Amino acid sequence: MLDRIPLEAFRVFDAACRFMNFSRAGRELHITQAAVSRRIQGLEEQLGAKLFTRRGRNLSLTPEGDRLSQRVRATLDYLEESLEPFRGGGRETISIAASGSVSHLWLAKRLKDFDNEGPGISVRLLTTDAPSELASEANDLVILYSTGEHPRWNLTLLMKEDLVPVASPAYLERRRLDPATVSADELARLDLIDYERFNANWISLRQWFARIPRPPKTRITPRISFSTYALAVDAALRGEGVTLGSRGLIAEELASGVLLELGADRLETGYGYYLGMPRYRSLSPGAARLHQHLLGG
Repeated sequence: MLDRIPLEAFRVFDAACRFMNFSRAGRELHITQAAVSRRIQGLEEQLGAKLFTRRGRNLSLTPEGDRLSQRVRATLDYLEESLEPFRGGGRETISIAASGSVSHLWLAKRLKDFDNEGPGISVRLLTTDAPSELASEANDLVILYSTGEHPRWNLTLLMKEDLVPVASPAYLERRRLDPATVSADELARLDLIDYERFNANWISLRQWFARIPRPPKTRITPRISFSTYALAVDAALRGEGVTLGSRGLIAEELASGVLLELGADRLETGYGYYLGMPRYRSLSPGAARLHQHLLGG
């Protein structure tokens, strides 16, 4: 149907809906009131539906007109937003991709700080746990869970993965536990909060317990397992139990004392979180500034 309806008709219709007055709509669009009326009439004929009811000088939308108005406005808003990066003299747009846990626990605050320091630069954050989307070359920068090598990205280490059980002070107080002296067997009997492993390289509670020097004899049975790591950390912060803490991602929570490390066992996995810049193309000035900002420069 769109090949038979001029797109200009929808812009005229949107103006008429906003003003509920054909004359005012015409003045905004620099056309006459009669031209607005003709375009609305033509649109109604093409659609086979009445869009306005007219009582003297007063206009109101019919139910069909109201539904169309909402869809047209949403479409025009989307188009306006999509064209923003192409406008000269506007804000530079940078895209960065990171996993849900990195975005929630580490990156969001640093992007806010960068926004305060970098006026004129707009950052688009893609949050995904899909490896192909994270490493897509459509992104300007990426944060990857890696051992440090990637064919398309030059990687710089942000933080090693160093895993330790953590819980809130309130939870430990309720259980009357000294976090420094909790054994692996005691840990295994606590309210364990786990998370789903999105790929084979991730470590969750069962793998952590299996890799420490003295694994517990007790079978590991998490009380609850969340779909994301960030949700597991949030549950631990609320005092619901014990989860694995990736020290780099929750450094602020550990420093402030809202989460405490339990026991003496730690596990460095050999993986870490790396900031990636493209191997085969140069960064824009804004992307280079964000890269330096995230590295702490």
